[in-house]
Amino acid sequence: RAKVMKLADNTDSITLQADQEATHLKIIFENPKTERTTEFNLNLITIDSEHLAIPETEYQSVVTINSNEYSKICKELFSLSETVQVTTNPEYVIFSVEGEVGSGSVKLGHNEGDKKDDQTLLEVTEPVTQQFALRYLNMFNKAASISNFVRLCLHQEQPLVVEFKIDNLGVLKYFLAPKISDE
Repeated sequence: RAKVMKLADNTDSITLQADQEATHLKIIFENPKTERTTEFNLNLITIDSEHLAIPETEYQSVVTINSNEYSKICKELFSLSETVQVTTNPEYVIFSVEGEVGSGSVKLGHNEGDKKDDQTLLEVTEPVTQQFALRYLNMFNKAASISNFVRLCLHQEQPLVVEFKIDNLGVLKYFLAPKISDE
């Protein structure tokens, strides 16, 4: 665990050991200057989870928006509801919520304005309407500072993809399954 790793000194060499069918991880800190060796055995846990593959998808709607604006929208709407409905069409995207406190929405039209930071680009081959947990979207938005824009890739039958392009490094992608309505 992280607490054990904090016990290492800056000059220590660290060795991690585990057998093939290990039930524990051995962590060894060695400092040749002080002739000190520290050993820890941490129990490993087995996580039963199924592997979820994300199929290659031609997304029906792709929304490119300023990442700080998107982050702000999600935070504001979270004050009214835990769930946001995202609705796309070729002219605009609507982020709407309905909760016990009230309801609200933010509508962004396709905008290829002069100032790149203010642009909202919509590539919609088919309109999409899906609901997502704002709690997770707000967690994803912690990455907003690494990219000026976020791409929301939507398909009626697939998870949402939230993409942050990192200059000269690649893309950070988060996937979120839509909420299934009780109706």
